Amino acid sequence: MLGIHEMLGIIAIGRNEGERLRLCLLAAVREQRTTRPVTIVYVDSGSTDHSVELAASLGASVVNLDLSIPFTAARARNAGYKKLISIAPHTKYIQFLDGDCELQTGWIDDAIRFIESHDRAAIVGGRCRERYPEHSIYNALCDQEWNTPIGLAKSCGGNALILSTAFNQVGGFHEDMIAGEEPEMCVRLRAANWEIWRIEREMVLHDADIQYFSQWWKRSIRTGHAYAEGNWKHGGPPERFWAKEVRSNWIWGFAWFVPILWPLHLYLAWKIRRYRLSLGDPAIQASRYAFFVTLGKLPQMLGQLQFYVNLWLGRKSKLIEYKAAE
Repeated sequence: MLGIHEMLGIIAIGRNEGERLRLCLLAAVREQRTTRPVTIVYVDSGSTDHSVELAASLGASVVNLDLSIPFTAARARNAGYKKLISIAPHTKYIQFLDGDCELQTGWIDDAIRFIESHDRAAIVGGRCRERYPEHSIYNALCDQEWNTPIGLAKSCGGNALILSTAFNQVGGFHEDMIAGEEPEMCVRLRAANWEIWRIEREMVLHDADIQYFSQWWKRSIRTGHAYAEGNWKHGGPPERFWAKEVRSNWIWGFAWFVPILWPLHLYLAWKIRRYRLSLGDPAIQASRYAFFVTLGKLPQMLGQLQFYVNLWLGRKSKLIEYKAAE
């Protein structure tokens, strides 16, 4: 049982998530029925559905982001943290949630126990599993992507349990980043001698809802943008953050414009397939994953190009959205 100085805060962020948000918040409400003190905050980024009313009806403290300032997930999470601390200043643990994700029963208990037994642990993440991998090949790809190695990690995703002290020490997320803000914050945490862990535990069900190739393409562009911006911030030694990913995107992405180099993509796909097979993926899933990772180098390169063009022109990057409102 957590005491008053070990309170838990759950911060969910969303925009037009509909039924996905209802499932997200209901799972958070279930945590309030345990023996620990729990505060729930929902941050809305300009929803045009009934997300705000839904969150309020379920007892969440709602934050409506200022419409005059561009939305980012980083900005939403920081706003949620400020609201949480104003309500419950003794909050020790923060569970960040995307509005399309549903907490799994028992996850928070196990994550807190892990942090309590590891002095330098700032963040604990678990298995993020796609809710409907059978609905599209793109959903299935997400489920494979989130099957990350167990143990010490360099970064986390948007769903994770974070120690409030560590989050506050590094100043939270950089609000101007339109993607990749979680790994970027992890760079600063590790520089401050904190640790990020991935444990073998079911954490959330995620509803990616990627049904079309165009959605996958936009998501890949966003990934490339995140690589470029993260590398621009921390690409120098000793971290050389995302330097390998940036270089790989440029080399393999450009190679798609040179037909004589296309056979090299077969070699890259073969290497990726071997790696996925070593993780236990069935052959057909490993082959499919290898194909899309190889093809994805092109939109990721375009995403990097978009970041550098905006940087050169002094423009702020706009949010890259690939999911339709439910």
